[in-house]
Amino acid sequence: MTPITPASRPRGRPRGFDDATALEAAMRVFWARGYEQAPVDLLCRQMNMPRTSLYHLFGDKEGLFLASISHYADTRLRPVIDALGPNGSLAEDLSAFFGQVVHLASSDSATPGCLISSVLADAAVTTSRFQEERDRRFDALEACIATRLEVDGWPEHGSCPATVAASLAAAMARGVVLRARSGQGRDVLSPVGAAAVTALMALQDRTRGRDPASAKLL
Repeated sequence: MTPITPASRPRGRPRGFDDATALEAAMRVFWARGYEQAPVDLLCRQMNMPRTSLYHLFGDKEGLFLASISHYADTRLRPVIDALGPNGSLAEDLSAFFGQVVHLASSDSATPGCLISSVLADAAVTTSRFQEERDRRFDALEACIATRLEVDGWPEHGSCPATVAASLAAAMARGVVLRARSGQGRDVLSPVGAAAVTALMALQDRTRGRDPASAKLL
């Protein structure tokens, strides 16, 4: 979202209004309730701003939701992406990545799951504007994963190139957050994340033409 500069701030902007604080409040409402179940009046109350100011600043509820998505990506997804490093071995970085996914999705019972994979994906079913944002966010995550796989020498071609493996890893991560959205906790989700890492490393061995069983001896 383009920052709102003092010169561009509408006259309807509330005194003492803070962009980050307001977007944090809106993000949590959307995250907890979903897009359709987040009424504008509730959003205004949580953001501490009148309806007219909300429309001046964000255009409409869709605009506010997209701004909340950007805030979420900046404040919540950064540790998930940073976990990919490279900080250690591929197995270590994937473990850290799925660990961050589990933490994001299950650490706060008021906001389970993922604002993008859970809420935006649901809203995108009927709104083309949200479909484009969902696809852009999904593609960005998969590109980050693919880059990390390529750093480790994952083949760019063949039966399972890095881009395909990255799509699989992202799908696994989305599966974890959807399970969290349904109420499953860290104790259930952490083993799922660990199993995802094991599966991806075994896939790498097969892609390189190595027997996963014998690879453990190396």
